[in-house]
Amino acid sequence: MGLGHIRRNLLLADAVIKAIPDAEILLINGVREAGRFFLPAGADVVTLPSYFKDAAGNYSPRSLGCDIKRLTTLRSNIIYAALEAFEPDIFVIDNVPGGAQSELEPALPMLAQKGVKVVLGLRDILDTPNTVKRQWKKLNNYANIRDYISAIWVYGDARLYDLVDAYDFSDDIRQKLTFLGYLNAQLRSRKSLPAQEIVPAIDRPYALCVAGGGQDGFQLASAFASATFPAGTMGVLIAGAMMPQAEYDALALHARRRTDLALVRFVSEPLELLRQARSVVAMGGYNTVTEILSFRKRALIVPRVTPRQEQWIRATQLAKQQLVTCIHPERFSVLRLNQWLAETLPPPDPLTLLNFNGLGNFVNNIRRLLKQQTVPLDLPSKELI
Repeated sequence: MGLGHIRRNLLLADAVIKAIPDAEILLINGVREAGRFFLPAGADVVTLPSYFKDAAGNYSPRSLGCDIKRLTTLRSNIIYAALEAFEPDIFVIDNVPGGAQSELEPALPMLAQKGVKVVLGLRDILDTPNTVKRQWKKLNNYANIRDYISAIWVYGDARLYDLVDAYDFSDDIRQKLTFLGYLNAQLRSRKSLPAQEIVPAIDRPYALCVAGGGQDGFQLASAFASATFPAGTMGVLIAGAMMPQAEYDALALHARRRTDLALVRFVSEPLELLRQARSVVAMGGYNTVTEILSFRKRALIVPRVTPRQEQWIRATQLAKQQLVTCIHPERFSVLRLNQWLAETLPPPDPLTLLNFNGLGNFVNNIRRLLKQQTVPLDLPSKELI
């Protein structure tokens, strides 16, 4: 659904194609902006009509009418048809065993009948233990894993958060689960562009603010738009493709009054902006945080705390290791942001503290599944593909 999900899976696709050049990869996603990202040769996308998720976690159509059941049926039928026609050898499900709104469930028996290896890819942290246990039972996740999923690959490091113990997974799930390590975003193929070619208004060193998809990023973006940047620097604010228009217009009005702030809604190469940034201010989504860590950036994380606690748990765990600075959104202010922007002490090197070999392990596990072997790997933390 989110931009982070499509960037994560594009990163995985890129790694597979580099290692297995004759592989063909079809990404089925619900992010209409997916077509604007760089796609390696051998990969293509099917983009579904989009969901919108509000602050309470409720789903509705992003723009196609107002009937969520109709949209879910439409998406489910498209997914089924795409999988039946594409005939994959391996199907990697992102995050939710039965898909958003259980839309994958009709396709899972068909894949099992065809002998497709079905893998569940999980981010490092899902939510609080009680919430995960309740939701997984409600969504039939345990049964889907038991009946259809042959392996679970966690894109994380148990030393930061051991979700197996945290969520009290049963033995049958534990036997299928492997921690692959975090995904090193430095290894993704991308256009190497000067920051000024991505955002022409950039004319000096800058702090970067990314507000996720934007639907709940206005508090962070508004504070950044009012911040005082150190002398000789500026701010670059990516508001997010799904920020409501009225909120974006308010930011645009503020930006027009300043000469040291560049505002854009969406960029297709955010990694290049992040790589060249002096520092980063962001929410705490998995992909944004792992990209920050991959490029060893000094970062302030103001995580989302509703309807899920996932971002808060991740940010506080990383803050304990001094890899990021974390501020709860209720305690966040322009004053605290200004104080942080004025500091310069760099963080420790994340790649020496956490396993960032996720891409290498993912690729090698794909190779083994293609050879009908499902033995998980335990490779060193340094990664080269």
